[in-house]
Amino acid sequence: METTSRLSVRARELDSADPLAGLRKRFLGHDDAGVPAYLDGNSLGRPLAATLERLNDFVRHQWGGRLIRGWDEGWLALPRQIGDQLGEHVLGAAAGQCVVADSTTVLLYKLARAAVAAVSGDGVRNEIVLDRDNFPTDRYVMEGIAAECGMTLRWVEAEYDGGVTPEAVASAVGPQTALVVLSHVAYRSGFAADVPAITDVVHRAGGRVLWDLCHSAGSVPAELDAWNVDYAAGCSYKYLNGGPGAPAWAYVASRHLADFNQPIRGWLGAGDPFGMGREFVPAAGIQRVVSGTPPILGVLAMQDMIGLIAEAGMDAVRQKSVQLTSFAVEAFDELLAPLGGVLASPRDPALRGSHITIDHPLSRDVTARLWEQGVIPDYRNPNGIRLGLSPLSTSFEETRTGIEAVAAGLGATARP
Repeated sequence: METTSRLSVRARELDSADPLAGLRKRFLGHDDAGVPAYLDGNSLGRPLAATLERLNDFVRHQWGGRLIRGWDEGWLALPRQIGDQLGEHVLGAAAGQCVVADSTTVLLYKLARAAVAAVSGDGVRNEIVLDRDNFPTDRYVMEGIAAECGMTLRWVEAEYDGGVTPEAVASAVGPQTALVVLSHVAYRSGFAADVPAITDVVHRAGGRVLWDLCHSAGSVPAELDAWNVDYAAGCSYKYLNGGPGAPAWAYVASRHLADFNQPIRGWLGAGDPFGMGREFVPAAGIQRVVSGTPPILGVLAMQDMIGLIAEAGMDAVRQKSVQLTSFAVEAFDELLAPLGGVLASPRDPALRGSHITIDHPLSRDVTARLWEQGVIPDYRNPNGIRLGLSPLSTSFEETRTGIEAVAAGLGATARP
């Protein structure tokens, strides 16, 4: 009880001092007594009340009122407009390099396939470098491209509670490297990679790099232009709160747009889509990354969160994220480590994103029971409870409540 009381006081102090605390009220369900702790914002972010209003207005007045005329009245331009907003406020990318389209899987394929085509024409650069602990989709897509193009995968090993370092990448790249595919923040451990340093290592080896920002965009600042990144992609339903199945986004550095050979040729990636030409002639600029009809409802849902991030500022968002995960580590040390929990994430806040993972043999069973109580962390194999702390919608008190519930669940499950 003494530890619980101390953590409770600490959480209240942190919430009281949090300059972003007032923004939490803008999220639907933030005061839902049936969900005392939602610690899975890095899998699906809470919706904003403004999004409910925006989508209701769209269905009633634009879709319902303007009907098909809406495509000519702005819908077709939305993926590029929202892409530019995302680039400006979240990704550190100048206009004309980001677009919202497709799923993360499809965009990873498009970007990687185009990158490989651009650099492997001489047959010498025939390797794709990636790490074994990367998200399954990234690994599966690259396996498919390697098989399709007769290329070889070269694997980088990462520390279990860490991630890929510049030194590890330097040991894997060379004259045969065509493309390196890595995650900015590792989906399991939460390790935040040194993007500019690794990108520089890859470029000095003559290759290109594709960064997956699914677990960082909206919680960890990015400077894609300043970091000299070639390509990047990420989803919008985690820290960007676009909703279930919301479309992903792609970044292609302006210097690579001219040689971007679209591998999935659809009519809206053509220069004159309504010309219905016999042959595919790609559009100029970032539009050539697009294939089919844009998912307008999902695109709209991103706008409000991007606007909220712009209001708060990414630096403040990152500061809150660091404080949340640091408090979670503090609570782990006091409550979970004595129960046999193992921190499977970096202790240094500069090396982690906005989630931490705690390993325990009972994690799967405990997570299932917590969900029934409205305490919602995430489970990740082999035995991790992942706590996703979304900076703008998660409070310190909510974090404390969730970790205390994890501790109670582990203690109760461990007893015969």
